[in-house]
Amino acid sequence: MAERDGGSNRVGVSRRGFLRSATFAALAVPAGGALAGCGPRAPREPEWRNRQAGMAYRRLGRTGMMISEVVCGGDPIRSPNYRHVSLALEMGLNYLDMAPNYGKGDAELAYGRLLKETGARDRVFLATKISDYRLLRNTLYQDVFQGLPSEKKRAVIERARELRLQRGIDRPDYAVSYYPGQTGDFDYAYLSVAMMRHYRHLVEGSSKFRQFLTRSVEDSLRRVGTDHFDVVLCPHGADAPEELANEEMHETLERLRWQGKLRYVGFSSHNDPAGNLSAAAASGKYDMGMVAYNIVVGGYVEGAIRAAAANGMGVIAMKVAHAVATHHRALQPIPQWRIDKINRIVPGEMKPPLKAYLWALQNPNISAVNSNLWDETYVRENLGVAGKRVELRVG
Repeated sequence: MAERDGGSNRVGVSRRGFLRSATFAALAVPAGGALAGCGPRAPREPEWRNRQAGMAYRRLGRTGMMISEVVCGGDPIRSPNYRHVSLALEMGLNYLDMAPNYGKGDAELAYGRLLKETGARDRVFLATKISDYRLLRNTLYQDVFQGLPSEKKRAVIERARELRLQRGIDRPDYAVSYYPGQTGDFDYAYLSVAMMRHYRHLVEGSSKFRQFLTRSVEDSLRRVGTDHFDVVLCPHGADAPEELANEEMHETLERLRWQGKLRYVGFSSHNDPAGNLSAAAASGKYDMGMVAYNIVVGGYVEGAIRAAAANGMGVIAMKVAHAVATHHRALQPIPQWRIDKINRIVPGEMKPPLKAYLWALQNPNISAVNSNLWDETYVRENLGVAGKRVELRVG
């Protein structure tokens, strides 16, 4: 439900209060219960931060976090280019998205400088990701694959091909590229999936996951200069539903949550967003998901978004504007039919990317759209769509 009225800011959970609640949660686990078997977290009361008149807010699922309808993506944020985000905060934005892979950690460093200079930590929700979880998992499966005899290698490759065909993930109107080489990620991911039938015991329980995930979160905390994140997303860019089911990953994230280093668990997905979101919702282990959702893949993803919302998951739409605009030269020019489609669906004289955000925000099951805010012009234009309602035309 969107909110547009102003009001006093409500400072988020204090460090001490958060640790106390985490300790009580740990004590409440039945004896012998697995860390990852606690089930979905109970819905929280609405939690407001940086509430400003003129901005619209929606609940991020069971977390209770009332986030601005437009949130700040970390892709363009770097040490020389972050101060314009303070304008976004003045306009009511309250959710900052980042990842270790953005600028090799520089996005997190830049956000850290922003928070230090503005003193805004308690006015925003911070979300980071565990970027190379997929790389570690696929590398472990690759190590096993290289040791197989030729006939078993061929069988794995054929199994991967069959799975991709059965799931229809390579359909040209679904496997949309948002960055160069993206669809090639399926090759590594599905080789791993194909190997799980016989070799998962050699990979899925590896202690390397615990060590890697813990180090990733702690390094991110250090770069940002905070003692906890509100959300940690893992996997970052899930390619296959099986990547979301690693028990070692979930147990590690639960330990980090109880230690007070994170509050909620999410994931993101460019490839097969519908399949991955459906699996996350069914698992009950994810509080939110950030998935590709736009006028190209929307028909495939909307059912999964409804199911996620019904299960209490918050959903942030990403790659919304990338369907009609991109900064990647290798993916230019954007097909004209996409521009024509968004212009048919959303009336008016707005730029196609702004119409794309407006289109996504008409879906009541979306909590927010993730937007690349490159400079003050982008801040003013993109945040300007928050709270607007239009009657969409048939595309």
